[in-house]
Amino acid sequence: MRFGEFEIFIVSDGRFRLDGGAMFGVVPKPLWERHLAADERNRVTLGLNCLLMHAHGETLLVETGTGEKFDAKRQDIYGIDHSVNLLDSLRSRGVGPEDVDVVINTHLHFDHCGWNTRLGGDGKPVPTFPRARYTVQRGEYEHACTPTERDRASYLAENFEPLAASRQWRFVEGREEILPGVELVRVPGHTRDMQCVRLTSGGRTAFFFADLVPTTAHLPYAWMMGYDLYPLTTLEQKKRWIPEAVRGEWLCLFPHDPRVPAAYLRERDGKVIAEPVLEPELVGTT
Repeated sequence: MRFGEFEIFIVSDGRFRLDGGAMFGVVPKPLWERHLAADERNRVTLGLNCLLMHAHGETLLVETGTGEKFDAKRQDIYGIDHSVNLLDSLRSRGVGPEDVDVVINTHLHFDHCGWNTRLGGDGKPVPTFPRARYTVQRGEYEHACTPTERDRASYLAENFEPLAASRQWRFVEGREEILPGVELVRVPGHTRDMQCVRLTSGGRTAFFFADLVPTTAHLPYAWMMGYDLYPLTTLEQKKRWIPEAVRGEWLCLFPHDPRVPAAYLRERDGKVIAEPVLEPELVGTT
């Protein structure tokens, strides 16, 4: 899809499953199950939607999915479905690992940075994208290195420690425009230092919501994940960014929606609804 001077595509690392109650926090199951049906283990199927961009002569990738380093036990726990994986999805767009200039991680939970690294010939993790500058908020990286008991399972060192050894990390602090029209915005709530990505080109704006709004089912303000470390901050941030996206007619991108990775937000009868994007080149998760 042409987006002003940029070219953007949704690419996919397949799907995975998480506990439905954890995904929707205090929202009762009879309500959330209308949007995402649970399996026999109470898990809902989620997308692993990543964003590929060509901008200013550079190739950028937002998020890298779960990767393929999980053992059989973890694959079963999380219901990993790699019938489509990120590297194949990138290749279908003519992009190999060596072509990526910038990788943006909104945060360092395993389902957002798994393909940061892959297993080398000796079985040890090495950077997947050898030339890339990997970009994350400094505070998020520092927390990932010393997580708490509550979120330790979400941070897997093999996804980020090798990049320190290869000196490929580029840390930002707060709000920063890393290329003209490509802005990283610290949006706390899910974690203290999660970031979203705002794109501006040709008079249009796109916003990668990260886990502030992981699926279109999470658009109501009170529908928040039990995984959020700071839920009241999540609420504040949703009240800030969702109305702005409606007013500005932004293209909104959702990392975990299995059916609607991209939509425009409209207000109808006092509620915000998602109007799915119809451009096949954008929504096709090849």
